[in-house]
Amino acid sequence: MSWATLRDLLTARYDDFRARLTRRLGSEELARESLQETWLRFNRTDEVGVVRSPAGYVLQVAMNIATDRRRSEQRMSRQHKGNVPLDVVADDAPGPEREIEARSELDALNRAIATLSPRTREILMAARIEGLSQNEIADRFGISARMVRFELRKALDHCEAGLTDQRGDESPKRWPT
Repeated sequence: MSWATLRDLLTARYDDFRARLTRRLGSEELARESLQETWLRFNRTDEVGVVRSPAGYVLQVAMNIATDRRRSEQRMSRQHKGNVPLDVVADDAPGPEREIEARSELDALNRAIATLSPRTREILMAARIEGLSQNEIADRFGISARMVRFELRKALDHCEAGLTDQRGDESPKRWPT
């Protein structure tokens, strides 16, 4: 695979990549900047090698760039805040209660995922972990994109129900589709 092919993919699916990164990063500006730098990094002449999921590769490169950018900004911020007394700096870390709650929710989510059918679980992982598009998942499993949407909705509803049961409340958190 060539870098030009990856650049073309990034250009053709820019809006999709931007939307996905914005959801993951929580910042459209950071998503745009990361995609711009990704495109610039793909401006090479050598061969990339074997890439199983070109779309996933593009997203991962952009996520790595965003992570590097955030770390750099945090380092710079710490250098500028070096003279601030410690009692003035707010503690952003979650408290013990929130950590226990988050661990409990993660355990409930893992239990819910474990009870999905193997195909539904694999489709969910392909979408959420590998970052594949619904069309790519449909090709991988030999099913229609509509069936992929159905399986993803079923998986997300199942996971949401597991979290609702764990929390014991009537107001589940909504998962993005």
